[in-house]
Amino acid sequence: MRPFARRPAPRAARPLPAAAEVCIDRIGAEGDGVAALPDGTPLYLPFTLPGETVLARPIAPLGRGWVAHAESPRAPSPERIAPVCPHAGTCGGCRLQHWAAPGYRAWKSGLLAAALERAGFTMTPAPLVGTPPSTTPLGGRRRMDLALRRAGASVRVGLHATRSQEVVDLAACRVLAPDLFALLAPLREALAGRALLRRQGSAVANLTANGIDLLLSTDGPLSQDDRAALVSFAGAQHLARLSWARNSDSPETLCAFRPPQMDFSGITVRPPAGAFLQASAAGEAAIVAAVCAGLPKLTAKSRIVELFAGCGTLTFALARHARVAAYEGDAAACAALHAAACAASLDGRIRAEQRDLARRPLVPAELAGAAAVVLDPPHAGAPAQMPALAAARPARIIYVSCNPATLARDAALLRAAGYTAAAATPIDQFLWSARLESVTIFARV
Repeated sequence: MRPFARRPAPRAARPLPAAAEVCIDRIGAEGDGVAALPDGTPLYLPFTLPGETVLARPIAPLGRGWVAHAESPRAPSPERIAPVCPHAGTCGGCRLQHWAAPGYRAWKSGLLAAALERAGFTMTPAPLVGTPPSTTPLGGRRRMDLALRRAGASVRVGLHATRSQEVVDLAACRVLAPDLFALLAPLREALAGRALLRRQGSAVANLTANGIDLLLSTDGPLSQDDRAALVSFAGAQHLARLSWARNSDSPETLCAFRPPQMDFSGITVRPPAGAFLQASAAGEAAIVAAVCAGLPKLTAKSRIVELFAGCGTLTFALARHARVAAYEGDAAACAALHAAACAASLDGRIRAEQRDLARRPLVPAELAGAAAVVLDPPHAGAPAQMPALAAARPARIIYVSCNPATLARDAALLRAAGYTAAAATPIDQFLWSARLESVTIFARV
């Protein structure tokens, strides 16, 4: 008989370091100021700026270092400005409202440059040099993904606090489109007395061309009274459509007064409930322009392979230049793309196929002959797809990224396969956050 294996003793918690006066060296990838204790241990201090000296009080471990609270700087940075939102400093949606535009924009562009350098591209692409990112204007966010949290008889509707699961109940928001923000107060009221929200849930709202498309996900069942109340709420708020799901179940349409519609490069698409859309019209336009500018010379017989196509944000723009084979894992999004292509008589030019590219990536033979491959993966990037893409070696790869960290990881495979970074465009679609959209053009040597 094998002896019982001894369980390893639980690792003792690291002792909390004492408070120390530190100087902020830089802003890290998550938007925190980065400093170091006298022994070199890194500290991450939200809402600080480079050059500021602060008294840092470590509060929680993070990797090899500590998250710390920073008391008011002894000498504020000349780049420090007054935030425009009363939630600045608590809400995790905006991390950098206190930073003046020139330094903030340079930092955002630097995130892309640093990602490409980590991937092995030593020369900063020329279009990136001195070019600030295109920025979504105030009130330009047309998509919101909000947390719902019951607090006794009331409901909090908002975003998570910085590095916390607590929900900041939004009383103001300068980045959301006014029509979306105006929905928050009546949504609180509609959910306050309803059993369908026991503890927590979420609300995803897309501002479409003909009204708000709202998807509620809650942790309780939907009674007939709840259903009637929500339909009444949707009518009073002039929603285009209201859908509901319990936790992660498939959504159910509760009412649809108008079919939600989006215009993608002149083609009308009817997205499914909770569909992924680019967060702003300005951001979408910048992405489409950068992608199309990066296409190689094409002929009528050229074929573009598009990966993670969604509902067609890029597909219809690409179809103006060549035939498109579009792959998307979400069944509802792929169906919306296919239906729009058929309605526009583009089904001979666009082929939409549902395919989970994480579990069943395209193999090199399926990528062979493509004049260009365009991919717009989720935040986790495309780790399953990249080896085959690097092996297939298409002449042009256009990578749309929302996460510099996963871009760096995926781009390293392309660097090893002999690609150069011909151009890179930063796009600040998530104003004052640590998130950055970008479009990078990889060309085969």
